[in-house]
Amino acid sequence: MAETAEIFIDGQRVAFQAEQTIMMAAHAAGIYIPHLCHHPELKPHGSCRLCVVEVNGRKLSACTTLAQQGQIIHNQRADLIASRRCVLQLLFVEGNHVCPACEKSGDCQLQALAYAVEMISPRFAHFYPQRTVDASHPDILLDYNRCILCELCLRASRDVDHKNVFSLQQRGDKTHLSVNSASGQLADSTLALGDKAMQVCPVGALLSKQTAYQTPIGARLYDQKPIAQGEAHDG
Repeated sequence: MAETAEIFIDGQRVAFQAEQTIMMAAHAAGIYIPHLCHHPELKPHGSCRLCVVEVNGRKLSACTTLAQQGQIIHNQRADLIASRRCVLQLLFVEGNHVCPACEKSGDCQLQALAYAVEMISPRFAHFYPQRTVDASHPDILLDYNRCILCELCLRASRDVDHKNVFSLQQRGDKTHLSVNSASGQLADSTLALGDKAMQVCPVGALLSKQTAYQTPIGARLYDQKPIAQGEAHDG
């Protein structure tokens, strides 16, 4: 009888199948590894660095690293949590995230992760970038202030919707999301409410105009349970 392939995450035995990443194996076992750029229906990206774990003494991203027999993995060590907290602090100051005024408050992965790692303050000086809001589409609002450049909408539009609505322009701290239309406006794109790209944004960058601000406080996703206890956004 073949021996079960397994890894060890924080001392817990976790079975895995061939070609599964550490993230996939952990998720199947009900173990939460923080992430923002990962989605199970999209090719692993490894850009947000929140899912970095220690694997046999090396720091690797859980979403891109294949599970291999006998790996000793640390996910909840203090230094890893501190590193994730720092990444989140940088994300908060690089955009304009005013949570009390955001429709996604209580339903935002960025906000929920900040609570999970006990991020008390942004720590760094705010950039306060000058960004616009594209309200040209009849059904959809695109708020560039909330975008964290996770590329989930870009990848979903390209690989699932086959529309290629979004792209990233420029480099470094000038990198920004762009709409691939003649005018650069969402109204002139092929984006629709039913697109996968509309379902994967982890923050409040893409919103439905018809349903925004309708969910009352207390009924929002992370009002019900912390992010580590469920990953509804990944379904």
